[in-house]
Amino acid sequence: MTESPPPDLVRHVAESTGLAPGIAARVVADVIAYFGETTEQYVRRRHAELRGRQYRNAQIWTALAAELAARPVAPPELTERQLRRIVYG
Repeated sequence: MTESPPPDLVRHVAESTGLAPGIAARVVADVIAYFGETTEQYVRRRHAELRGRQYRNAQIWTALAAELAARPVAPPELTERQLRRIVYG
């Protein structure tokens, strides 16, 4: 991440957790980067992670749909077919 995280958010995290400001800034930057993934990037990354854990695709599509719906800024609901197209083209 090239931009500094919002100072007011860093200050809030530092004060509410007792973390040093530098560490709080790193935590905030990591969280922003994590949620900065596009839906397509997230789906591809999580599919690969779950395949690596020996999940079957039927389980993966269900898990991905639930995970996407639970994100703070959830994308529109995607069908299993749409999820497959993201991963396989």
